[in-house]
Amino acid sequence: MNKVFIGSDRIGYKLKNELIINLNSSGYEVVDIGPFEYKSVNYPEIAIEVSECVSKDQGSYGILICSTGIGMSIVANKVKGVRAANCTSIFLAEHSRLHNDANVLCLGSSVVKLNNAIKIVGKFLSTSFEEGKHTIRVQMINNIDR
Repeated sequence: MNKVFIGSDRIGYKLKNELIINLNSSGYEVVDIGPFEYKSVNYPEIAIEVSECVSKDQGSYGILICSTGIGMSIVANKVKGVRAANCTSIFLAEHSRLHNDANVLCLGSSVVKLNNAIKIVGKFLSTSFEEGKHTIRVQMINNIDR
């Protein structure tokens, strides 16, 4: 099974912990980047750490959770080698993997409830990159990293 690095801000803390339980029971190797208690944190620090772990660990995935998923996705996409997608549906999660080879999933805990989040995470982690014409496009995205 693949390694999953996961982190959140205070608002995403509860959903993060629930997803960790689900991922562990599904056999994933989960690395919790924090926070480790329900308190205010600077979410960019968490997003950078998760994203750098994914960038360095080929084949791993990241999950970042904040209130909307927007802030986490903005920060994560600043890290070389990361293709983060803010997904609110199973369809978006699937296509972020199929067409963009996304390696970091961002979720908004104020937007996506637990049962849907579990399904979104499951689809994200179980969907393979489609390759073909999408390989050229992902390479174009990667070439933007300087």
